[in-house]
Amino acid sequence: MTDIQDVTGTAFIVAEFRAQENAEPHPLYRDPIVPLFLNDRTRQAAERMAAGFPPGGQGVKLRTRYYDDHLDAQLGNGCRQVVILGAGLDTRGVRKQAPGVTYFEIDDAGMLDFKRARLTEAGIEVPIVFIAGNYVTDGLLRLLDANGFDFDLPTYVIWEGNTMYLNRPAVLSVLTDLRKSLTSFAISFDYLTEAVIDYATGDDQTSAFVRRFAEMGAPWHFGIDDLGALAGDAGLIVVDKIKTADLYRTFWPSRPLDSIWFDNYSLCTLAASKKISL
Repeated sequence: MTDIQDVTGTAFIVAEFRAQENAEPHPLYRDPIVPLFLNDRTRQAAERMAAGFPPGGQGVKLRTRYYDDHLDAQLGNGCRQVVILGAGLDTRGVRKQAPGVTYFEIDDAGMLDFKRARLTEAGIEVPIVFIAGNYVTDGLLRLLDANGFDFDLPTYVIWEGNTMYLNRPAVLSVLTDLRKSLTSFAISFDYLTEAVIDYATGDDQTSAFVRRFAEMGAPWHFGIDDLGALAGDAGLIVVDKIKTADLYRTFWPSRPLDSIWFDNYSLCTLAASKKISL
C-alpha cells in the first residue's frame, strides 16, 4: 500500500493516531504491532490530517481503549470468534490472542495482502482468517460462510471507523443479517451525530476536519442521533453507549475538554435479546 488516499488510505492515518499512544508515560493501551505498518509518509499524512485538530487523533485513542476493554470482556465470557469489519490495520488478532479463539478480518484485498506481508516479515504467525471482500456489496454472511465461520459459536463483532462511510440501509442490513444468522453475538461500533455529517455543529474546526476526509476521497455520509431506533429496527438491544466526552473525562481527568467533537462522537455495543426463529 503506497497511496494515503480514499477510505483504504485512511487506515494508515488511523494507525498513526493509534501508534502515538505508545509514547505516552501512562498509555491507554499498548500496541507494539502497529509500527510495522508505518513509515515517514504515513506520519506526514497523519500530521496533515490532524493539523489544528488534536481531537481527531484523541478520539481514535479513546475508541481503541473502548474496543480493547470490550474485547477483553467478551473473551473472558467465552467468545470463540471475533469478526473485524473493515479491519484496516487493526492489530487485535495479534495483541489479543486467546486459546480457541479465531479472528476473521474482512477488508480490501490490497490492504490484507499488505498487512499479511508485514506480519510475515516480522515473523508473526497468528490464527487470523483474512477475508478479501466488501462486506456490504459482497454480502457479509456469504463472506463469512465461505471462510469457515461457525454461526453457532459465541461471536464478538468489532465495527470500528466504518458506519460513517455507509448509509442507514447498509448499516441496518449488517445488523439485521447478524441478528438473523448468529446464535450468540454482540457488536460494538462508533458513530457520529448527524450534525457532524451535515457540517452543522457550529464548530469551524470540526467542520474543517470532516472536510479533510472528503477531500481525500473518504467522505462521511451517515450519522446516528437515535441509536435506540436503529437497534430496534434491527431487532437488537443497546447493551451500552457512551460519548467519547465521557471516556475523555474518565481516562484523562486532568486534561481540559475543549472541543465539541467529543460530544458528537460515540461508541456503543448492541446484542440480540434472544435468538429469533425465522
